[in-house]
Amino acid sequence: MTPETEIMENTGITQKVTADYDASQIQVLEGLEAVRKRPGMYIGSTSSSGLHHLVYEIVDNSIDEALAGYCTDISVTINPGNTITVTDNGRGIPVDIQEQTGKSALEVVFTVLHAGGKFGGGGYKVSGGLHGVGASVVNALSEWLEVQVHKGGKIYEMKFARGAITSPITVVGTTDRTGTTVTFKPDPEMFDDTVYDYEILHKRMREQAFLNAGLRISIADDRDAENPQSDVMHYEGGIREYVDYLNQNKAPIGDVIYMSGGRDDSVAEIAMQYNDGYNEMLVSFANNIHTPEGGMHETGFKTALTRVLNAYGVKFNLLKGEERLSGDDCREGLSAVISVKLTNAQFEGQTKQKLGNSEIRTLVDSIVDEQLEIYLEENPAVAKSIIEKGMMASRAREAARKARESVRRKTGLESGQMPDKLQDCNERDPGLCEIYIVEGDSAAGSAIQGRDSRFQAILAMWGKMLNVEKARADKIYGNDKLYPLIVALGAGIGEEFNIEKLRYHKIIIMADADVDGSHIRTLLLTFFFRYMRPLIENGYVYSAVPPLYKLTRGKTQRVAYSDAERDKISAELRGDNPNAKIDISRYKGLGEMDPHELWETTMDPEKRTLRRITLDDAVLADQIFNVLMGEDVEPRREWIEQNARYVVNLDI
Repeated sequence: MTPETEIMENTGITQKVTADYDASQIQVLEGLEAVRKRPGMYIGSTSSSGLHHLVYEIVDNSIDEALAGYCTDISVTINPGNTITVTDNGRGIPVDIQEQTGKSALEVVFTVLHAGGKFGGGGYKVSGGLHGVGASVVNALSEWLEVQVHKGGKIYEMKFARGAITSPITVVGTTDRTGTTVTFKPDPEMFDDTVYDYEILHKRMREQAFLNAGLRISIADDRDAENPQSDVMHYEGGIREYVDYLNQNKAPIGDVIYMSGGRDDSVAEIAMQYNDGYNEMLVSFANNIHTPEGGMHETGFKTALTRVLNAYGVKFNLLKGEERLSGDDCREGLSAVISVKLTNAQFEGQTKQKLGNSEIRTLVDSIVDEQLEIYLEENPAVAKSIIEKGMMASRAREAARKARESVRRKTGLESGQMPDKLQDCNERDPGLCEIYIVEGDSAAGSAIQGRDSRFQAILAMWGKMLNVEKARADKIYGNDKLYPLIVALGAGIGEEFNIEKLRYHKIIIMADADVDGSHIRTLLLTFFFRYMRPLIENGYVYSAVPPLYKLTRGKTQRVAYSDAERDKISAELRGDNPNAKIDISRYKGLGEMDPHELWETTMDPEKRTLRRITLDDAVLADQIFNVLMGEDVEPRREWIEQNARYVVNLDI
């Protein structure tokens, strides 16, 4: 093996990487322009997601060093004042003169857009990052940024302000290590909010540690000196341990199945394991970038999985006659991680979250086809359990179809007949319509009388609904509490769900502000999450926020939505008279409010508060729903014990 050749760890693929990372490998494509004018074009948005994306860009550069085999440790620190420091022990950004510009490569990397070792200069074969624009964009969107490079026994330092150089490259000391440290402060002129969320960064760093076996990533939050937070993530098992993480609190079937291989400059890893649940959790990545919309790597995996399981079932007479498993049958209860690394990754879709390289489909397909077949033949007991699980899923799917047809005939669904419990609105444009899902006839009665019938519909629910975490689709169609909701929304469920047919673009859960109300909310959200997930993904699901207190002084009445607001309003009502009597009553439920109160406090678009239900972290949501609504009692008890001190009312 020549000095210029390195082995990509955990993939078995040999790649050409120039060991001497210098200025000749830095190529300039265009100058740094318009980033501050249109930041959304480069980091997606100037909201919280864009703020956190700055950190990802710097970390991704360090991970590229790890991919090249030169970095083993990365640390991320949230400092007081919401500044960020990222340190790695890679080779250090080049500091010599870059030929195209005549400037220091370090200066070029931080001041020129599309400058880096990712554009054919030989620095990196595969890389993550936002198409190589990371460092310069972070610099442009920071109030200030400082970078220190440990390289060749010296410490080089350079400082910037909003992308402009404030201190040129200077040697500030000597060192016996290599690596890069970047510290920056997001520019409040650019971002809606500059406060970092530790959990958002922690989740991302954990994900990256799973995807890069052996890489140690640490994260710390030093903003609160009395309560600092820190975590170290280091997974020698890589995506195998990721699957263990996905399947925690679930009963696994067999061990984690790991498959990998490479072709030309591309490599792929797949880890998968079945559990006794009904839900699929497939997470895919390309060059460490999450691809939530899937793409060719997912297509190759799904196609091969279905083909291999059916071939095995037929070969060993587990599938009789014409009996075959569909793709959905094969993936019921499956947790899987697909990670591919390739040169010139092509991302498709509006949000660039779908991988389009067709050669990756062929690679992943062949890996699964060859290696899964071997695993099944070497583990016949596990193979039989997987096939039997697929067969049960197939039977349940057929039962669901029959139940669906039966219910359609009984309810006249095809004729558009709406459920008795629905008080519809007059408007027919879904974009202007909203539906309140209300528990109990008394609350529903007040809502019906208090609503604006032009655009507000009311659907009354009664009693506790079915916990869908413990039920298959065939049980849902025949459920007398869920089916009216399915009919009212009009978009179907599961694999038949069609968001184009949705009748309301605001679906508002209006439940009491107590434990029972929280339980109802959780049951409904579990149903939406499992069977109508696009509702949440498109931002159509909300939770109403009813008031907790009514405060009265004389003829003046106010409502409060929290204890803190109650105390504030109480002080305002007293004014200059501390001894004034303020009557404070707690609402026991929505049914206690008369129609006018309910409209004024909870339903009037001009005054109400709604919480939009988001799905920023599907993996975390899957785990929480599994813990809270699943069969196993112990994880639920542990979760409640760990989180009870943070909440008064359980809310998802």
